[in-house]
Amino acid sequence: MSAPLLEVHAIAKRFGGVQALADVSFVVGTGEIYGLIGPNGAGKTTLFNVISGLTAPDAGSITLEDQPLTGLKPHRIAQAGIARTFQNIRLFANLSALENVMIGRHARTSAGLVNAILRTNAQRTEEAAIEARAFALLEYVGIAAHADALARNLAYGDQRRLEIARALATEPKLLALDEPAAGMNPTETQALRVLLERIRAGGITLLLIEHDMRLVMGLCDRVLVLDFGRRIAEGAPREIQLDAAVIAAYLGTPAA
Repeated sequence: MSAPLLEVHAIAKRFGGVQALADVSFVVGTGEIYGLIGPNGAGKTTLFNVISGLTAPDAGSITLEDQPLTGLKPHRIAQAGIARTFQNIRLFANLSALENVMIGRHARTSAGLVNAILRTNAQRTEEAAIEARAFALLEYVGIAAHADALARNLAYGDQRRLEIARALATEPKLLALDEPAAGMNPTETQALRVLLERIRAGGITLLLIEHDMRLVMGLCDRVLVLDFGRRIAEGAPREIQLDAAVIAAYLGTPAA
């Protein structure tokens, strides 16, 4: 593994009588594609919500390049360098694709509220740069032809790509993707794999929740498996495929 980028230590989270996460620890190396898998209800999205600041953990700590993130608000975590997408697509449906990406880019703006109200030269210059960068990102993910289309009118696969473009607009060090291939056909999934490999080649580390095992095993460097909120295995894809605890979690002990 390369130098540590994200370090998650002993995270615990309980919702009433349900222990969603229990003592979950792992490290993601810089430049790595790290997979997170497990049966439904294993705690994967809860873990993403904790990492991105949407949910406060009951215990444990999270650091990004040794910068403590535990307890920070989501926008502060985004500014620190973590961007994410969601299992259920969350776009501004009545805004254009370009405007959706521009919103993501505003996490890196500096003109401020007064300049925006007064429409100063500095604000107009920055806004033009935001628009140019947003269009470049639409080109990067392959949907620049739909820049002026409303997000709700885009095809499903293009909406997924738009959400990735918006996340990239924040200039993340780590991009966390929650089931990006959900609902995609094999052709769309293969195109997504090419895009994710390209993003990693551009210097961005990827943390991936995914149920498409063909995609996970062909794309990820290492994989962490959760079951009932607990870590049951971690290793290279081939090791995970042969792990008895993982097989039992997915198929049940008798079937295994």
